[in-house]
Amino acid sequence: MLGFSFSEEQEMLRTMVRDFARHELAPTVKERANLDGIPRDILRKVGDLGLLGLNLPEEYGGTKADWVSLGIVAEELAKVDSCVCALPHQVVGCGLTLMQGKPEVIRNWLPRLIRGEIMMAQCITEPSCGSDAAAMQCRAVREGDKYYITGEKTSISTFGLEVESALVFAKTDPTKGARGITAFLVPMDSPGIEVSLLKHTGVKQYGAASIIFDHVPVPVENRLGEEGAGFGFMLTGLDFIRASVGLEALGGAQAALEETITWVKERNAFGRPIAKYEGVSFKIAEAATLIDAARLLCYRALWLKDQGLPYIKEIAMCKWFATNTAFDVVHDCLLLHGHVGYSEEFPMEQRLRDVMGLQITDGTQQIHKMVIAREIIGKESLPYR
Repeated sequence: MLGFSFSEEQEMLRTMVRDFARHELAPTVKERANLDGIPRDILRKVGDLGLLGLNLPEEYGGTKADWVSLGIVAEELAKVDSCVCALPHQVVGCGLTLMQGKPEVIRNWLPRLIRGEIMMAQCITEPSCGSDAAAMQCRAVREGDKYYITGEKTSISTFGLEVESALVFAKTDPTKGARGITAFLVPMDSPGIEVSLLKHTGVKQYGAASIIFDHVPVPVENRLGEEGAGFGFMLTGLDFIRASVGLEALGGAQAALEETITWVKERNAFGRPIAKYEGVSFKIAEAATLIDAARLLCYRALWLKDQGLPYIKEIAMCKWFATNTAFDVVHDCLLLHGHVGYSEEFPMEQRLRDVMGLQITDGTQQIHKMVIAREIIGKESLPYR
């Protein structure tokens, strides 16, 4: 039977990440909040701790770990910084796809990615399709020893337009749907690439962008895996990320709750701390319960992945429920602070904007409920059959 505790190694990891977040990230988190990109010194510090290579091969600088540990890292970083916390899963997701490439491509890019020396984007979403990734229109046409990529990707995390390369998913055979999608490693200094920053409401350091590929040449050697295998790589790279995103949202919600508990003990109304009023204390009780339930759901999903057990339904559950829970908790915490919670002097308004973005990224709530229904009911529940 599953024990509800972390191993000694996992607890040591939690302590290390917590200390790093408090001492290295917290002092400058407010001034970084509205930057269009994550400073490279922060990226390198996260890499120096070995947090960018969890579950990637040790021969390339990776760290032997488990998926629960990746969730621990995400949650602890998110309690302090809602953008830096995405770096570990971003790198691991890219790394897993990159591992499908030729040895020389892996050797050239993966060690530097794990060390935090470079950044890499994943280009999946397009203006005309997000949730329905199989409907992407971006094309890759082979001519001799090169492919030429043409199309547009949008809402791509480029960390301030500073990525050195991108994993681009494009159709090599548009007649085959999902089976016609192929993955490529594309250096961002290739000719024919135009990048423009998209101003998002929250998670600004992600540096979301629109990227246009105009007949961009890519050597055949930069194809990752066989033609048509890209959709499978995409799904593999997204599954654990969804649990990680859930824990990132909950990390921010937990920090908001802890700050609010202190606030309601100190804030007086009608001659007594507002914590004494049930309208306040019940909100605190509800928030603590919901965070705990959502956290257990996320760690169970990662634990199932570690055990090699089916986890598709659980991953979908934790993505929509955790981000939805976090948004509701942060919203309530902001309201319990009153007008000061709505001001930029407190971090609540930023957390609310940031967690709203997590409700959308890596699959909307509606898509994940569709996945859950499919796993429970069967394919009869799918509206597109």
